[in-house]
Amino acid sequence: MTTPYFNRNSRYLPVLLALYLFTFGWSMAQDEKLMLHFEGENGPGKGKKVVLISGDDEYRSEEGLPMLAKILSTHHGFSTTVLFPINPENNQIVPNHKSNIPGMEELQDADLAIILLRFRELPDEQMKYFDDFLQAGKPLIALRTSTHAFNYGKDSKSPYAKYHWQSTVPGWEKGFGRKILGETWVAHHGQHAKEGTRGMLDGLQVANKNPILNGVTDIWAASDVYTVTHLGDDATVLVHGASTSGMNPDAPINWEKSLMPVAWTKSYNLDGGKKGRVFASTMGASVDLQSEDLRRLIINATYWGLDMEPMIPEEAVVDIVGDYAPTMFGFDNFRQGMKVTDFE
Repeated sequence: MTTPYFNRNSRYLPVLLALYLFTFGWSMAQDEKLMLHFEGENGPGKGKKVVLISGDDEYRSEEGLPMLAKILSTHHGFSTTVLFPINPENNQIVPNHKSNIPGMEELQDADLAIILLRFRELPDEQMKYFDDFLQAGKPLIALRTSTHAFNYGKDSKSPYAKYHWQSTVPGWEKGFGRKILGETWVAHHGQHAKEGTRGMLDGLQVANKNPILNGVTDIWAASDVYTVTHLGDDATVLVHGASTSGMNPDAPINWEKSLMPVAWTKSYNLDGGKKGRVFASTMGASVDLQSEDLRRLIINATYWGLDMEPMIPEEAVVDIVGDYAPTMFGFDNFRQGMKVTDFE
C-alpha cells in the first residue's frame, strides 16, 4: 500500500512552513517603502523637486519634515521626497540609527534640499550624493542641529570625514556647519528644555522688504536659542532669537541674555564647485513647527533658494495637511516601530 504524500512528507512541513514565512516576509520587506513621495499639485512650484532629509536623534525631524513636505506639495506645487534614517534589519525609522539614510540618490535631480541632521556618519556611497549636490551649487535649507550634521569617527578614512563638525582639515575647519552654513555647534545660549525662542525680525530686513519675511510677524519656538559666534561676511541675519523664561509662547523674554542669530541666508562654494544659496535656522524641531510663521519662513526660503523671489506670496498658505501631533524633543523618546507609511 502506498503511503499518502502528505503523510510521507509531514515531518518536513514545519521546515517548509518556516521557509515560506521567511521568504514571504523577506519579499514584503523588500517591497516596503523606504522614502515618501508627494506629487506636486497646482502652484508656482510645479515642476520643481524638493528632497527633505531627516536624521536627528533629538528634535523629531522624522515628524516635522513630512509635514513640511505636504505643505510644499499641496499648497505650492512642489514635488517632494522625504528620506529617513532606517534600520536595515527591519526597515523601521530609527532616529538614532546614524549610518543609513536610503534614497540619497534622489538628490541627483533635486532642485533644492531641506535637511535636519545631527551627528550622522553615512557610508560613502550615500554621502557621495550629498557632496555632489553641494558641488553643483544647489540651494540648501538647513534646520536646527544641521550645524553639527556630521560626526565621523577618529580613525575614519572616508573622503567625507572633512564634514565632521570639529574638522581640522585645511579649508574645512569646523566642518560642514562652518563651511556651508556659517556656524557649527557651539553651545546652548538659552537654557535647554527650560527656555524657548522668541523670534525678533531684523529691522533692516523688514524695512528693505526682504521677501523671505513676507507674512512673518510672530515666531515662538520651544527649542532654545543656540550660541552663534561666526557667520561670515556674506551672511544676512533675518531673525534674531531672544530667550524666553519659560516653555510657552506667552513666556516673558529673558533680557539678561543677548540676542543671537536664529535664521540667516548666505552663499557657499565648495572647492571647484558652483556657488550656491543657503538658508539656515537654529529653529526647526517638530514642536517648533507648530508656529505658523516659522513654517511660513521656511516655505518663503524655499522660493528664495530657487530664485523664485517674485513668486513669494505676501502671506504664503502654510496650513497643515492632515493631522499633526508632534512629539516633544528629547533623546530616545521617538515613537517605536515607525514605518515610512505612517507619515503618508
